[in-house]
Amino acid sequence: MKSIDKMTIMVTGSTDGIGMLTATQLAKLGAKVIVHGRNSQKLAHVMDDIKSKSGNSNIEGYIADFNALKNVRELASNVLKEHPKLDVLINNAGIGLTGKRKVSQDGYELRFAVNYLAPFLLSHLLIPALKKTAPSRIVNVSSIGQHPIDFEDIMLEKNFDPHQAYRQSKLALIMFTFTLAEKLKDFGITVNALHPGTYLDTKMVTEAGITPMGTAESGAKAEVYLAISPELNAIGGQYFDRMEKSRAIKQAYDVKAREKLWTLSMKLTGLL
Repeated sequence: MKSIDKMTIMVTGSTDGIGMLTATQLAKLGAKVIVHGRNSQKLAHVMDDIKSKSGNSNIEGYIADFNALKNVRELASNVLKEHPKLDVLINNAGIGLTGKRKVSQDGYELRFAVNYLAPFLLSHLLIPALKKTAPSRIVNVSSIGQHPIDFEDIMLEKNFDPHQAYRQSKLALIMFTFTLAEKLKDFGITVNALHPGTYLDTKMVTEAGITPMGTAESGAKAEVYLAISPELNAIGGQYFDRMEKSRAIKQAYDVKAREKLWTLSMKLTGLL
């Protein structure tokens, strides 16, 4: 990959927590950083903060609520217009472990929509920009918390549990990672997934009433490592526990299950 001061890197969900720290670290290293959030005031504040802390003014921001896939499409369209070349996409945005069952504007279970379908669609739409800068990378922020997908009740309409919903969405992201990596390997685009750390000190964790077990900074360090480390040149289709290669749960390696998920996801996002 090229030197980081010549790279353009997009980090979704980067107005808070690990995403914000990841964007800040990348800015400090000299990258052009595309910051994404849902709230315009918060986005403006975070952009100013990153510029101040990093001494890097090459920070741009975009608003999009992943509650609706039309917003993901609009985000991708706006990014492509202004950034036809993209070196790294970090799919970091997500919602957490607690709360009642809710649906997205498209009628999909909310965690599945935000944590999985949104990055699935965004990655596809930004592939043209990633191809132009190859070798380039997609990094999907998943979790060590994974639950097998029940294709008979994928939106959890029959038996809803917020922890299962979260873990299912994170496994789906890993399964997507493996499939997309295979499809893009001949284009010089690597795709990897990672667990950034267990119960790190973020708003998502504290709002769930969980005592943090690690720092958000350590999670950001892992994201930055997957995004730019020379050690990972040409390495794709892997799941990392922080900065070490690891193994996801069994269903992630079930080719038929991955193909079924891919076809369903293409239909749900309107790509098929």
